[in-house]
Amino acid sequence: MKKLSILFLLAVVSCNKLDENPDSVITVSQFYKTQSDAISAVSAVYSALNTDAAGDFPMYGRNMNLLTGNGSDDQIFSPSNTNTDVRALGTATYVPANDRIKKNWQQHYFGISRANVAIDNIPNINFDTTVRTRLVREAKFVRALLYFNIVRFWGDAPLILHDPTSIDVDAQKVKRAPKDSVYAQIISDLTDATRLPATYSGANIGRATSGAAHALLAKVYATRRDWANALTEINTVINGGYGYDLFSNYLDVFQQATKNGKEHIFSVQFGTNLGAKNSQQYLSSGDFSSFNTAVYPGDLPADSTLYQLFAATDTRRAVTFFTSLYNSATGKYVTFTPARFAKFIDYSISPLTNQAQSGVNFPVIRFADILLLDAEVLNEVNGPISDAYAAINRVRSRANIPDLTPGLNQADFRDSVFLERRKEFIQEGMRWFDLSRRGGNYLYDALKKFPDKTGAAPKDTLFPIPQSERDINSELTQNPGW
Repeated sequence: MKKLSILFLLAVVSCNKLDENPDSVITVSQFYKTQSDAISAVSAVYSALNTDAAGDFPMYGRNMNLLTGNGSDDQIFSPSNTNTDVRALGTATYVPANDRIKKNWQQHYFGISRANVAIDNIPNINFDTTVRTRLVREAKFVRALLYFNIVRFWGDAPLILHDPTSIDVDAQKVKRAPKDSVYAQIISDLTDATRLPATYSGANIGRATSGAAHALLAKVYATRRDWANALTEINTVINGGYGYDLFSNYLDVFQQATKNGKEHIFSVQFGTNLGAKNSQQYLSSGDFSSFNTAVYPGDLPADSTLYQLFAATDTRRAVTFFTSLYNSATGKYVTFTPARFAKFIDYSISPLTNQAQSGVNFPVIRFADILLLDAEVLNEVNGPISDAYAAINRVRSRANIPDLTPGLNQADFRDSVFLERRKEFIQEGMRWFDLSRRGGNYLYDALKKFPDKTGAAPKDTLFPIPQSERDINSELTQNPGW
């Protein structure tokens, strides 16, 4: 009897394995049924910005900053950072096999995949038309943001707009699309997203808005040097009734109590005590109480010249850096040289020394960015006219520094705008993009000034296509010089 029972049990188990519609598996056709499903799908798109499915650091919580910060003339690695690939980004000696470059590629395409699934499936769900259309446009905004990062990091790139319908490995090998095609898709997605709501309330605060779409379009057009369209979008953001303005206090840009305020056009949302490192803001992480200047876990300024860019009266300096910490055990201050980055320290956490769960949002686009773009674009179109001066001086006035010297020529005014952008946006994912988009050898010339940037070369205006991606996709060509 026991043998017969075992055989019967095996037969039952075997039959269950042949079930082609197991209850434990949710397919696309089963999931996308309700408004709640659609909202969850778009929430998953946003979460690609502030979490990592594999438990790594988030895209906007640290990983992207390693390329835009450590890869620029602003940052190098912490002395205690043992990851050779992070250190290579800080010295400009990285290679196509660099794991942080690979992780950024993977995180961006993972987010695009989520957006594609939402864009393709939400229109097939029967619920409120206004909400349904809004959710698709939100997913398009995020997809555009991700492709904008990709095309600036890598140039020509695979343009994937739908979830794969085949399991054929060869069918998944997608060639790099010309960057003009990628930009055309970005502009198309953002143009649709300009019809998003202007504001949200309650739990929806922090979602992409029409103002955010116009602002990102302005950045896209400025990167493309399409000055006329850039100026149109900038004017819409400034004069379109959105109510954007600068905080009177620069510190408020980076605090929990003032999240999603009048200066924040679009931010990646973070919260305190969300759990593992894959869902936390990690740009000012670690326990500050060690007072060990050799093992502070954050990345460092490239050297003391970054701190010295700021006038003593510039209120941004004390927000962007700290130079000492008070050790209550000894009753003495510990001095840090060079100064350490402080912008993403969460001052709502007590004790302040524990920053492992910083909940400070990452501001992807804020009004100061639009004002400085306004100054830049006006200068490119008409030279340094009075409106261009007015735009940059609004930012300088908030920083408590004198107005820009009048009478500059176009080239000197342009340099002044980019210098102001550097001081305004340290650690905000701008510097590498700003240097790269200026063309020529601007990035190379900036990097080679630093002894630590030993591997700097003209090819650095684009990152290499990750070698692991090329190993599995023979259609991917490599960028020049790599």
